[in-house]
Amino acid sequence: MPASVHVVAGVLRDAGGRVLLARRPVGKHLAGLWEFPGGKCDAGEAPVDALARELREELGIVVESARPLIAVPHRYPEQDILLDVWQVSAWTGTPHPHEGQALAWVEQGALAQVEMPPADRPVIAALALPDRYLITPAFEPDALDELLAGIERACRRGLRLVQLRQPHWPRARLADAARRARDACREHGARLLLNGDVQLAMVLGLDGVHLPARIAAGLAERPLPADRWLGVSCHDAAELLHAVRIGADFATLSPVFPTPGHEHAQALGWERFAELVVHAPMPVYALGGMEGEDVDAAWMAGAQGIAAIRALWS
Repeated sequence: MPASVHVVAGVLRDAGGRVLLARRPVGKHLAGLWEFPGGKCDAGEAPVDALARELREELGIVVESARPLIAVPHRYPEQDILLDVWQVSAWTGTPHPHEGQALAWVEQGALAQVEMPPADRPVIAALALPDRYLITPAFEPDALDELLAGIERACRRGLRLVQLRQPHWPRARLADAARRARDACREHGARLLLNGDVQLAMVLGLDGVHLPARIAAGLAERPLPADRWLGVSCHDAAELLHAVRIGADFATLSPVFPTPGHEHAQALGWERFAELVVHAPMPVYALGGMEGEDVDAAWMAGAQGIAAIRALWS
């Protein structure tokens, strides 16, 4: 098997939020499928430079600002590739096909119905997920109103993905909290995931479930339908690989830094975090010791963004 081919691609949005796709021309591998525009990164070339060059050659635009979104390793029968996708936030010029390929602006919600190469499909989840993921702090069961008030405040501040995590609450009390938190999140366009309890999440019509590693380890397949989000807590390469096997949409990877109550856990640091994430074909949030200003560092390490309790709750 030859060495993996490093491919860079860009996500461009128009003023209405539609995403630009390019169709692979006849005669190329996977001809006829739609993909995010880009091309091969040359040996020794920085990915951001390769991105700028490819989009200039392919679309006739000049990239002014871009940041990493997701890197997807994929094995095709013909070759291994690393699809290195960047979010392009600013460019000059109007995209036009310079290499004979068809172009189309597609609504983000319609991307899942488009015929795309397998390596491009995890990018759809990365585009749909926010860069901040709130995990609720622990409360006593009699502090339900305080918990709900905090979720409401978080949604008003713009947080759009919330994990309700109260593992020691009685199930009836948790169901009441989940039902009311669901309604508060929906009012603000946020998604609510329930920690650990797949059955309760489905009964209440929540947006999905986040599974602790110990629960995910006992599964051989995805426990949720495709229209619900499945997140998995991971701490090493084996747990990330298992999350991929059971069809998780995303994962958290921790601890990046020491956290209160887990001071003795081996912290990964950004370098090791990046080494693990580059082998995971799904969005991964950095968790553990995160601060709000760590989002940029998380992006540069290959993360979807940050997941946190304290830093996102206050």
